[in-house]
Amino acid sequence: MKIAVILAGSGVFDGSEIHEATLTLLALDQAGVQYQCMAPNIAQSANVNHLNNESLSTPRNVFEESARIARGDILDLKDAKVADYDAVIIPGGFGVALNLCDFALKGSDCQVDKQVEDLILGFYQERKVIGAMCIAPALIAKVLGKEDVLVSIGNDEGTADAIEACGAIHENCAVDEILVDEANRVVTTPAYMLATGPAEAWSGIEKLVKKVINF
Repeated sequence: MKIAVILAGSGVFDGSEIHEATLTLLALDQAGVQYQCMAPNIAQSANVNHLNNESLSTPRNVFEESARIARGDILDLKDAKVADYDAVIIPGGFGVALNLCDFALKGSDCQVDKQVEDLILGFYQERKVIGAMCIAPALIAKVLGKEDVLVSIGNDEGTADAIEACGAIHENCAVDEILVDEANRVVTTPAYMLATGPAEAWSGIEKLVKKVINF
């Protein structure tokens, strides 16, 4: 088994949430499952100083920033093939809603990066499992909303309303639980949408990874 892990940069405010990404890789490694980190080779739509949450003028690249988390072992998303993987997992972080799509700016009217959309659709059409955590289920909602996909980002009403406006079905979920859409083979968990630290995030992420592997 080999799992694709889609990253969106490095850092909660403008990229992938580093704890979520790392805990995902840890859970996969502990399960003895191979994985490949990947990201689109595009400019970040926002660049944030994580000390004070202020905008930076220095540009950043999603692919290069994601390589920090992947320790350099990163695949350009344009070269990723669904046939090479058994499932895909997308950690959260605001970069998912800024770089992989613009849900953070436009809500249900957002657009998804074409490479990201094509890959998610490919996994869905091949009946391969899709896992998403934190804000990443909003991305899944936009791509698969017309399929009545069931997802959760926790219990934030505003975000849940935007997700349902995409056509998806939202159901509240506790931080230490997962929500499973059996029909569409999608697994989601709130992670840092609700978690107050790595231990709480781990409680749901570990379950998500195990379900993705053993779906």
